[in-house]
Amino acid sequence: MRALAQYVMRGPLQAGGVAAVTTALPLLFWVGAAVVGLVILRLGIRQGLQIGLWAMLPALGWALYGQDPTALVVLLQTMLMASLLRTGGAWEKALLSGAFLAILSGLMLPLMYPALMDDLVQAGIEFYQQYNADVARELGSELELIIRDTMNASMAGTYFATAIGMTMLARAWQAGLYNPGGFRKEFHSLRLSPVIAVLCAVTMVAGPVLGLNSLLLAWAAGTPLFMAGLALVHGVVGRKGLSGNWLAAFYVALVLLGPSLMMFLLVLAFVDSWLNIRGRIKPVGSAE
Repeated sequence: MRALAQYVMRGPLQAGGVAAVTTALPLLFWVGAAVVGLVILRLGIRQGLQIGLWAMLPALGWALYGQDPTALVVLLQTMLMASLLRTGGAWEKALLSGAFLAILSGLMLPLMYPALMDDLVQAGIEFYQQYNADVARELGSELELIIRDTMNASMAGTYFATAIGMTMLARAWQAGLYNPGGFRKEFHSLRLSPVIAVLCAVTMVAGPVLGLNSLLLAWAAGTPLFMAGLALVHGVVGRKGLSGNWLAAFYVALVLLGPSLMMFLLVLAFVDSWLNIRGRIKPVGSAE
C-alpha cells in the first residue's frame, strides 16, 4: 500500500488514473476514496477536488446506472472529512461532519433508491418468515417497518464506517510518506470535547422525539464516541508501553462480546471527554 501511495503522489495523472480506475472496479471503490483523501491532505482541497472529479465520474455511474450509491457516498464523506483535517480541524470535527452526512444519506436513500430499499426489505421479510417465523408472527405488520429502518440505518452506517476507515488510511499514508509516526500520535490523542460528547449522546436517544429512524441516529452519533473509545484503548496501551498482544486481545474480545463491549466503549469515551483518562496516566519512561 505504501508503494501505491508513493505512485499516486508522483503527479495528478497518476493520482487521477488510480482514483478513476479503482472506483470503477467493483469492490475497489475504497482505494479511490483513500487516494482522493491523500491528495486533499497533502496537496490541498483544490487539487484534491480535481482528482476527486476523476473518481466522481465512475462513482456517479454506479449510483445512477448501477443503482449502487456506495462508492459515491463513501467518496463524498471521505472528501469532507479529509478537507476538515487539511484545514486544521480536529478529528472530532471530521467525525461529526461525517455523522451529519451519514444521517443525511440515511434520509435520502429511501427517496432516491426506493426500488433497492424495497428489494432489501422484502428479502429481510422472507428471511424472517422462513427462519424465524415466531418473531415474524409476533411483530406482524410492524416487521416491515423495523426491517426497513434497520436496512436504512445499516447501509448509511456502513458507508460512514468505510469513509472513516478510508480517511484514516489516507492519513496513515500521508504520515508514512512525510511524517513517520504522526498518525499513531494523532490517533492516540483522539478525544471528544464534552460538548461534542453530550451532543452525540443526546442525538443517539433523540430518534423517537424527532420522529426519525432511531437506529440511524444511534449509529451515526454513536460512531464518533466509538472511535474515541478505540483511540482511548490504543492511547492507554501506548502510554503504558504494552505490547501489541494487548490490542490483539482487545479486538478479539470486541468480536466475541460484540454490542456489550461496544456500549462500554461508548460510555468510556463519554467519561473520557470529561476526565481525560490518558492525561492521568504517566507514560513509560517518565520521571517519577
